[in-house]
Amino acid sequence: MTAIITFIIVFGILVIVHEFGHYYAAKKSGILVREFSVGMGPKIVAYRKNHTTYTLRLLPLGGYVRMAGAQEDDSEIQPGTMASLVLNDDNKVTKIITSSKVYDANAVPVQISKADLVDDLVVEGYENGDETVTKKYSVDHDATIVEEDGTEVQIAPRDVQLQSVSVWKRMITNFAGPFNNFILAIVAAIIAAFMMNGVATNQLGQIQKNSVAQEAGLKVNDTILSVNGKNTSSWTALSENIQNNPSKKITLKVQSGKKVRNVKLTPKTVKSGGQKYGLIGIIPKRDSSAMAKIKYGFTYSWGTTVMIFQALGKMVSGGFNINQLSGPVGIYSMTSKVASQGLLNIVLFTSMLSMNLGIVNLIPIPALDGGKILMNIVEAIRRKPIPEQYENVITLIGVGILVLLMIAVTWNDIQRFFIK
Repeated sequence: MTAIITFIIVFGILVIVHEFGHYYAAKKSGILVREFSVGMGPKIVAYRKNHTTYTLRLLPLGGYVRMAGAQEDDSEIQPGTMASLVLNDDNKVTKIITSSKVYDANAVPVQISKADLVDDLVVEGYENGDETVTKKYSVDHDATIVEEDGTEVQIAPRDVQLQSVSVWKRMITNFAGPFNNFILAIVAAIIAAFMMNGVATNQLGQIQKNSVAQEAGLKVNDTILSVNGKNTSSWTALSENIQNNPSKKITLKVQSGKKVRNVKLTPKTVKSGGQKYGLIGIIPKRDSSAMAKIKYGFTYSWGTTVMIFQALGKMVSGGFNINQLSGPVGIYSMTSKVASQGLLNIVLFTSMLSMNLGIVNLIPIPALDGGKILMNIVEAIRRKPIPEQYENVITLIGVGILVLLMIAVTWNDIQRFFIK
């Protein structure tokens, strides 16, 4: 149960923070955000403010943002739809009720034959079942529509749609989701640093007795600047470079006071989880200053970024391997392990996942934010929009690829983590 709750909270935070980036950028760009939902599935409660409907839905897995004019947003009313129209004193429609769950005694029942809620802002239909006369109603620019599930949202006139703002504002709106994930990754790592008993540095705090480090002459307060020429300005970089060289001779660049010297040694090999690691027997000195903890947020996030790009590079150069990917099932399995290791590891895990989500979303695959940004760039170069039919086909292909990949990854995760 702890693992399930942790997974829901972590996954929910990642998605909601991502979607809030899109929401905030869209609002600032003049794009109507019709709905901001926390959770998926059936609606529990809804609240409208400043033209946006905020909903809480039953399934506590992420959320979404409905921007006017986005491909994910459908505001059409099909001919033959039974609706109730609420009119103001000027006989303009202020609310269109298409849900059987909502009743308004003052509304006019109409079978809609035609509706244009984007350009002309009109609704035509047969009032009170009289099919001999077609009546035409003007629709207020800020009118709302009550959808089948009872959710009331703003209609989406052309001037407040996504495609009506400049390509640069759309690009910023598409980038804002991943950007928020990058910010969350840094903030989460900073929070983790403040939870720690100081931040590990590349300066040595202890040398274990009879260890490789002691035999090589390393001393407390020595600072290891590099390993085999690779800079090690953080403990993470230092430990990784040593661990990656079990039983291999390495050269450390060591600073003792004002003196700098080279120390050659061979890390001892230890085995853990079927892997071999190098070990020399050093314990880092910790820095408890606030500045060090803030800096840790950036260095940890940068280390995660480097690790992600290295993994992506291996996938491209070394051949695709589905075991290198994890879907919700794989993330749940990892979350289950992390949840048993305490709150600190959960926070660090959240940081790592958030950076992953931000970077993966920027991969230029149609339907992902990166694909949308790529089309924005193409539009900026061409100085005219990509034809809608082409954009729809490209997006549909991207969605198909992602769905097939998600099915394959999920099944592979089930086999790896549960069937084995």
